[in-house]
Amino acid sequence: MIDNDSDGANIYERRDLLKTAGLATMAGLATSAVVSGGSASSQPPRGKVRDRDQAPLGLRLQGIQHFGVTVQDLDRAFEFYTEVLGGTEVMRDGDFKGEAVQNTLMLDQEILAHEQKIDPRTIGVPDLKGGAQRLDVRFVQFDNVVVELLHYRDAVQPQDHGDSWAEPRDHMSPAYPRSMHICFYIRDDVDFNKFIHDLEAESARRGMTQVRANRIVTVQTEAERKALPMSANTNPIRQGKSNGWTLIYCKGPEGEQLEFVQALDPVKQTFKAAYDARQRMLAATA
Repeated sequence: MIDNDSDGANIYERRDLLKTAGLATMAGLATSAVVSGGSASSQPPRGKVRDRDQAPLGLRLQGIQHFGVTVQDLDRAFEFYTEVLGGTEVMRDGDFKGEAVQNTLMLDQEILAHEQKIDPRTIGVPDLKGGAQRLDVRFVQFDNVVVELLHYRDAVQPQDHGDSWAEPRDHMSPAYPRSMHICFYIRDDVDFNKFIHDLEAESARRGMTQVRANRIVTVQTEAERKALPMSANTNPIRQGKSNGWTLIYCKGPEGEQLEFVQALDPVKQTFKAAYDARQRMLAATA
């Protein structure tokens, strides 16, 4: 087990670099229908909500609780999200198995396999029902959201460790439909280009060679990518509605798609206005 208190000063220093107002970003996106004047059926009822269970679905939510990513090496992923990116452990649990767990997580894929008359294992369905495979999880807290790491393993592997039950997918282009990514919000006063440089250096020091950020200049080899100046590390947008937004895509240690963004004025004010509008709407119906 990794001791979250060791090297505590460095962990919290790194974590402080990632402390954000990300709720404004997520809530702002979620409230776009309200800001743009969505259809009447999507609008909340006038006045206070007296029966929450009869309210529109959006008013029954509290926002986004966590993002989940299935990993091949749980210890490696946990090290990246806690020691490199500075999250803190919420809890870990595991050895999940049984019929209820199987059906909760895999029933749609089981039905698909049955309809296509194929072995469920061939489409990535483990045998949690019979206990041949098990599921372990760890939750990592950031300032405004939790990341859940999920690890499916054979029962003979030690709990919370060991090899993954399935091989990772080879093709991880973010252009594939159903692809998702985790986005981290960089503080306003941070040099974004240097952050990416330091992220790659720290990950490489730990042997996490998969953590390589894209560049904004076209290259054809890894050597060329590494030789580019630091100014090519991020993509600043300075026109249109996204003016003030800077971003870059990067793979995590498990091949998962990450994004890092910095939102400065004027786009920062756009998200703030949307967030404020949503808070007023929620307050009026609470």
